[in-house]
Amino acid sequence: MANSGCKDVPGPDEESFLYFAYGSNLMTERIHLRNPSAAFFCVARLQDFKLDFGNSQGKTSQTWHGGIATIFQSPGDEVWGVVWKMNKSNLNSLDEQEGVKSGTYVVIEVKVSTQEGREITCRSYLMTNYENAPPSPQYKKMEEEKLHCLSESGKSPLQAQDNVR
Repeated sequence: MANSGCKDVPGPDEESFLYFAYGSNLMTERIHLRNPSAAFFCVARLQDFKLDFGNSQGKTSQTWHGGIATIFQSPGDEVWGVVWKMNKSNLNSLDEQEGVKSGTYVVIEVKVSTQEGREITCRSYLMTNYENAPPSPQYKKMEEEKLHCLSESGKSPLQAQDNVR
């Protein structure tokens, strides 16, 4: 990725949508596992939300072995993430990956600001009924090894230092 600003890629059309990602979906390899159409669009900021980590219904994930990323409304805070432009044919696979059907996450629409100050509307996800937990080892590795799309922008995918235990 050459830079973290918005690419000269057209915005969403009737065949695509914009997805604001945080957590593990900051990694190109992760998002492409089930969503091959995902193309990096830009780095963006979600105002009045905060990043958190937890387990749905207090149950530790057998996959992640620790807290999974989510966001919650928090006036004055912000979450930095990546906007992916995706084909609408990947909507179901993205929802499945995020556990929408099982009720782990719900779909939300958010307005994010690009580093250039442009406001765009995106799809995102919010975990429901979760209990706080330290981030899983995978999130810590992602940060340490800079395996994420925020690395060039200088933003941390773990953002809330009180969550890094």
